[in-house]
Parts: sequence; structure tokens; C-alpha cells
Amino acid sequence: MLTRRFLISTTALLATLPAAAHAQSGAPAPAAARASSPDGVLSVEVSVTGEGRADYTVTRLGRTVIAPSRLGFLLTDAPKLERNFTVTADAPTSHDDTWEQPWGEKRFIRNRYTQLRVHLTERNAPNRRLDVVFRLYDDGLGFRYEVPEQPNMTTVNIAAELTEFAVADAGTAWWIPAFEWNREEYLYNRTRIDAVGVAQTPLTVRTDDGLHVSIHEAALTDYSGMNLRRVEGGRFKAALTPGLTNAAVQLTAPFRTPWRTIQIADNAADLLTSSLILNLNEPNALGDVSWFKPMKYVGVWWEMHLDTKSWASGPKHGATTENVIKHIDFAAAHGFGGVLVEGWNKGWDGDWFGNGWDYSFTETYPDFDIERIATYARSKGVEIIGHHETGGNAFHYEQQMDAGFALYQRLGWHSVKTGYVADAGGARVRGPDGSPQLAWHESQPMAQHHLRVVRAAARHQVAVNAHEPFKDTGLRRTYPNMISREGARGMEFSAWGQPGNPPEHELNLVFTRLLAGPMDYTPGIFGMKTRAPDGIATTWAKQLALYVTIYSPIVMAADLLENYEANPGPFKFIKDVVTDWSDTRVLNGEVGDFVTIARKDRNSDQWFLGAMTDEHPRVLDAPLSFLDPGRRYRAEIYRDAPDAHWKTNREAIVIEAREVTAADTLNLRLAPGGGQAIRFVPLGRGRRA
Repeated sequence: MLTRRFLISTTALLATLPAAAHAQSGAPAPAAARASSPDGVLSVEVSVTGEGRADYTVTRLGRTVIAPSRLGFLLTDAPKLERNFTVTADAPTSHDDTWEQPWGEKRFIRNRYTQLRVHLTERNAPNRRLDVVFRLYDDGLGFRYEVPEQPNMTTVNIAAELTEFAVADAGTAWWIPAFEWNREEYLYNRTRIDAVGVAQTPLTVRTDDGLHVSIHEAALTDYSGMNLRRVEGGRFKAALTPGLTNAAVQLTAPFRTPWRTIQIADNAADLLTSSLILNLNEPNALGDVSWFKPMKYVGVWWEMHLDTKSWASGPKHGATTENVIKHIDFAAAHGFGGVLVEGWNKGWDGDWFGNGWDYSFTETYPDFDIERIATYARSKGVEIIGHHETGGNAFHYEQQMDAGFALYQRLGWHSVKTGYVADAGGARVRGPDGSPQLAWHESQPMAQHHLRVVRAAARHQVAVNAHEPFKDTGLRRTYPNMISREGARGMEFSAWGQPGNPPEHELNLVFTRLLAGPMDYTPGIFGMKTRAPDGIATTWAKQLALYVTIYSPIVMAADLLENYEANPGPFKFIKDVVTDWSDTRVLNGEVGDFVTIARKDRNSDQWFLGAMTDEHPRVLDAPLSFLDPGRRYRAEIYRDAPDAHWKTNREAIVIEAREVTAADTLNLRLAPGGGQAIRFVPLGRGRRA
């Protein structure tokens, strides 16, 4: 391994030595800098045109994936950083280590890349310098701008990035619109690449010859969210979320932007196993976070979406002492770790939606005895998951969040579900003069706000599950108490959406939104008739498969308790499935169509498998080679019955068991809108009985 790494590093060094040598001699710099990923799969070249405009090109195994794409900035109060550049580069460096997640889809993650630092320096006054740092992995790359300290550029007001992503080949794209009122909560469009409008990231594309590319960003902390505006053909330009002034971003040098990320894979399944986004984030800044335990939970939630209970006080109030104790008893009896309680705190009466001024995060409604509930939950070994809905009023929330987290810490509650429901997708933030101002949901002030929230929560040993959140860019590596998010159309749209979530929705999420990080999708619905026109557009077996296919370390059994009590057979899988994994394998998949994922329990030798399809029935082969060779397993199978269908017979499920080994291949028969869930329990070694 050491010899191989040395050869890779030396090859990359020779590819760019002329740039460094010219820079040292004072001779005119060459027009390009180049580097390749550790195994030479991906290469990047940065060059300048005759006018000194900088662009980068990405090739994979000699084939152009990202055609020449511009780099640079437009500024509000200074000349643009866009032309008259010379290009030099440091010698590329190699990096290879492995780090451990405190929780996650897999326990250990290898971080192996080649880094290239390119210096773009203006030939003319004011002779400013802009660095672009590339990290090349064999399955993708990230690049970011770094502005060093320099006399001619201190305060930087960025109007726009000129960053482009020119997808070289034609193909199909999966995307949701940007700059719309409902944040990320839209159904995915499936169009030709050249028909995309303004899209949020991750944007996933499949070229006509099968290459898969996903564009996103990583380590977004003090910057505005990046969207993608298609300017022509397959050429996309970064579209930054507006700020409070004519500048989208205001920073002081030295600074670094988020990483712009490009994942590249031969097939859709390989996109899911990439650790690019996590690897581009900084290591754990919190240290030991063992006070947070991955878990399943039930809650006072679904009945509000069915309109049988209310968040507001009154005769329909859901968060009563009696109702919460009933949920605690159920959780304790069935091995669930937590109970979510929404609507416990004052502020839900009246105009809370998109307002948030009336919320208190320490005062309860009279029919919610918080001390009694906390004591009772502790006696049953169950944690309460607190809820902080802000109504999008980040300004008001920041004045109370420390007190709210301190309350949870005193009560022994280690998780909070935050919410940012707001009219028109906006939010109230603290302006430069300290007063509240309206801002875009993914503006720089909101990025700063969410970072303050997760840091404040960590001080009180509280983990954050954010709904209507700022987009996920892998910050869970740096702040492992950022455990999950919503950030897409969740299950509640199947309760009342017009329309609800169609059968393909979860298959779109897996290959788009889920590439960014965990999602609290709240699966496990058995009561299929709802206020949405099609109700729950899945079979029961697919609801079970969601516990494996949509990853989150904190997962809800979202349905009414009586539906679980009435159906102990399928409910057993929800009780048995775990939420923390040592390994993940993606056996097959196509964006929006189907997927099969197997995961290994972090705390035992059990494996779990989930497979699901869109509105079309499918038969998928699932080789069991991920199991230990020579070992026998009991496969506990929950599959669609032969006559199951998401429209006409959703509850039709077959539960059976058989003995299997790693040499077997299962044929998974999925009904329209269906799925299959399997638990593999080790039995021993040797021949089958």
C-alpha cells in the first residue's frame, strides 16, 4: 500500500511540476494545472483562456464528464474575480486514512484522495489571489474557493458565484425547483437534462450511456445555499440563495467556501455507497457523544396530521399527560427508545404558522404535566423526544433555545425535533442591527442560525432532528449531534397532501435527497386510508422496507398505536429492525424505479434487507453474498402477497421464514407500489438441517 501511494503521489507531482517551477523562477506560468484521483479514475484540469478566464474540466477514465466550466465570483463592491488570471499550482498531495462514525450507515469510512491547490492570481492591479482546492476521490470530487489574507481584499461581498457544472453528455435529470415557497417539499421532476429549470441540490443525472452524476455541496456553515440554474444545454451555473442585502454572502478574508461536490458512478447503486460528502467535512468537534443513542420511537404526531388531535390546546389537544403516558407504556412494552411529543408547549393557539412569536420553549399547557411525564418515562426506560417548532422565527427561537435545551438536559431528554414551518419558505433572522429581518430559508443568516442551534444543543447534550431544515451537507461528521433532518416531502403528505406521495416518491428520494444525509421520513403506516386522494400509496411490505432503505439513526413508528396492536405480525419487523449499522450494501437500483439495500447491525451479526419498487411490479435478484460464508441464517421474510397492489390491496402481506446461506440468491417479487423486508438471524455454521 505504501509503495502504491508513493507512485500515485509522484505521478501527480510530475503532472504539475512545471507550474510550481515556473512560479519559483518568475517565468510566465503554464496555462493548466492537473491532478488525478488515487487510482487514476478521475482527473481534473484547471486552465485559463487568452483573456485569463479560469475553468476546470473533469474526466473519468479518459472520458470528459464535466466539460470546461467557469470559476470565479461577482462582487457587489469591488471588481469581479473573473478574468486576467494566471494559474499556478502546488504539488498535489495524497491522503489516506480511515475514521470511525459514532453512528451511521457504516462504522468505518476510508478517506483517500489526491489534493490539488490551484492559485488564480490577477495579472493586473489590484493583483488579488483566489485559490481553488480540489480533492479527487475515485468516486467523485469536491472543490472549494479559499481566499487568503491579502491587502487588496479584506471584506468580501459576493453577489454571485460564476461556478459552473457543464455536464458533457445528454441524459435524464431528477430535480426539484429552487426559490419556491415550500422549501424542499416538492415531488421530483424527471426530465431531460436540457429541460431542467432552477434546481435545488442534490441534482442527480443519468447520461444516455448510463453514467450517473450527482451535484451537491459539503461543509456549508457560513455561506448561502447553492442552487443550480441551467443556462444552456447541460451547463449549470451556481445560483446562491439571496442574503439580507444585495450580497448573497458577506465574509472577511481569509475564508473558505463550502465544497462543491460531484459524485460520479457507473450505476445508481454506487452513488449510494459514496462517502464523499462526509469525508469533505471536518472531523468530530464534539468528542464523546455516547449520550445520544440511535433508536426507534413512537409519538403524539400522526393523529394531528389525520386531524383527530390538535397541536393547539382545547378538547382535541394531543399532548396531554394521559395520552403521552399511554405512548410511554406502549414504547416500553415493545422496546422502543423514545416518545415524540408535539404541541406540549405554549404558542400553538392562534396564528402560529409562519409567525412563531408566541412560542415558549419552557412553558407547558396546563394539561401537560412535564415533571410527572419525565419521571414516569425514566421509570420505564423511555426518553421523551422534545419538540421545538419555531414557525420559521429563528430570531425568537435563539432568545430561548438555551433555556429550552437546559430544560431537556435537566429532565434527561437527549433529542429534540426542531421545526421551521414558515409562510413562503421565509424565516425571521437577526439582522445586522440586531433587529428581526425576513430572510430566505437557505440564506447565509439561516446557515449561521442552524450552526448556533446545533452547537447550543451540544452544550446541553441534546441531539437535533431538524424539520423544514437547512439542507444537509454532511455536518453530522463535525457535529454528530446533528442526527437527522426532514428536508423533503415526508410521510405527512400522504396524510393530507393534494396529491400525496406517489409510489415512485421514495425511490426518487433514495437517489437524490438521501445522497445528502439521513432523513426522518416517519415510515411504518398500516392505516392506509387518509385525507390524501390515494391514501398511503404503498403496500404494507414497502412500509416495512422503508426502515432499511431510508436511513436515519432515529426512526419513527409513525402510525396510531391501535394499528400496531391490531397487526402484531407485520409490526414484529418494526420492533426487530435496528437503526445503527456497521455496514451497508446496495444490491441493485435505478433512480425512481427500484432499489435493494442490505445493512448489518452494528451490535450483532444480524443483517436486514429492504427492497422497494415504484408503481410497476418487479422481480429482483438479491444475492446473499454479504452474509458470512459457511454460516446458516434464518431469513424472516415480509413480502407482498401475490394479489397485493398499492391501490387495491395494500394490506396483503405474506410472512414466512426459511433457512439461507451466503451461497443463496433470493428472488424478490414486488407488487405495484410494493416492497419486501427481511431479517437475517444467524443460526450457526455447517450444513442445513
